[in-house]
Amino acid sequence: MIQDHSPALGATPASPALWRPSRTVAVILAGGTGTRLGLGIPKQLLKIAGKPIIEHTLAIFEAAPEIDEIIVLMATGHVPDAQQIVDKAGFRKVTKVIEGGDTRNATTRIALDAVGEGDVNILFHDAVRPLVSGRIVRECVNALWSYSAVDVAIPSADTIIQVDENDCITDIPVRSALRRGQTPQAFRSPTIREAYRIAEGDPNFAATDDCGVVLRYLPGTPIKVIDGSDENIKVTHPVDVHLADKLFQLAAAQAPRLTDHRSYSEELIGRTIVVFGGSYGIGHELTELARRYGAQVFPFSRSTTGTHVERAGDVEAALKTAFEATGRIDHVVVTAGILERGALAEMDEETMDRLLQVNFVGPVTIARQALPYLQQTKGQLLLYTSSSYTRGRARYALYSATKAALVNLTQALADEWADVGVRVNCINPERTATPMRTRAFGEEPEHTLLAAEAVARSSLDVLISELTGQVIDVRRAPGEATQAVPAQKPRVADETNVASATVG
Repeated sequence: MIQDHSPALGATPASPALWRPSRTVAVILAGGTGTRLGLGIPKQLLKIAGKPIIEHTLAIFEAAPEIDEIIVLMATGHVPDAQQIVDKAGFRKVTKVIEGGDTRNATTRIALDAVGEGDVNILFHDAVRPLVSGRIVRECVNALWSYSAVDVAIPSADTIIQVDENDCITDIPVRSALRRGQTPQAFRSPTIREAYRIAEGDPNFAATDDCGVVLRYLPGTPIKVIDGSDENIKVTHPVDVHLADKLFQLAAAQAPRLTDHRSYSEELIGRTIVVFGGSYGIGHELTELARRYGAQVFPFSRSTTGTHVERAGDVEAALKTAFEATGRIDHVVVTAGILERGALAEMDEETMDRLLQVNFVGPVTIARQALPYLQQTKGQLLLYTSSSYTRGRARYALYSATKAALVNLTQALADEWADVGVRVNCINPERTATPMRTRAFGEEPEHTLLAAEAVARSSLDVLISELTGQVIDVRRAPGEATQAVPAQKPRVADETNVASATVG
């Protein structure tokens, strides 16, 4: 159990007694049924960003060094579902997956019995808060060195009103003193046990919040509040599903970045990467970067290898070439794409067909052909979209539409292929210096464009991560100078199939 023994700044110890817990246990409360979401399954089993909500939640506590053990209390009839998720994900800290009670009171008592006797730190967390951070978990555990009860909350951004039985306002509390409660809630085991023991004597006792039980039945016990986060939402209503999915996309923009050449080499030596569209721009930079770190990279394009991504035979031959040379394919990257500008009504059928074939049929064809190879290595398919996927733009309607289609393809395949261990992600870079962009927009000031090498490095970070089902935004940090490079000039022979970037 790794903990920081120093109390929070300004903290007043709740008791002079020295607290020496034997371990720290996270209790994941997964008893919801999904009624408000209109689902036929518990909401914690609903998939967001390619994984069940409860799997995202468990992963945070599994990775937290402060947590020694995890106990899951699952909705009635769904314990096998939760156990299957735990087993498949390989969560080693999960020691029990058991059925919760009919009420919150009963569920907490079951949890306390499952934890067992002895002095223990206990964290209760809602399974449907999958965006809790490691920072929150750490601060909860650290606060227990000074306090016997800890809550997590954020300031209220809204004015709170109090009403009577006729829905008329009776009071407007001062907003600065109000907080919106979240989880986890953390306790020294003797404190939460004693609060519930006393509560059992109250015939009107009905718990909805464990800190509330301590506040009501152990009124002299200080309850420390630490800062939560706006992202730590509870998935309760249909709109929460969309918000959580988008928040995962934003979080994925922080794809883990390794610190040095050796770390990248340790990850990439022995891996085989196939890059469709590897002659120019992002695809070329990714090829060169991965090779420097020891990966075996096979770039294919129309101009250099005669590979047309929309032709199944060409794709099959390319993948076969890489596999026969190395005996494996770990990653397949699709940067090939074209951008044709113009009003849809004025675009000829040949241009429309070429754009749809290369930008959408190509990635679909590659996905189908690559799956058997990626299944063997539990690898990843990486696609590329554009910022225009969120809203179609005039004069490149088909381009925008195909980029939106790739995002949907990413999310669908991540879900579809999760059972076979294949990950699928999509990179969404801001305006990038590539031959395709130069051809479409001419020369632009370098300081306004992102370097293709920067996008390539972010792409490499995603390839060696465990992310799946994500749209990863590649952006400059606020105030950061752009490290752009002049876009390479496309060869005439390849001007309609150069490495893809985005049109911002």
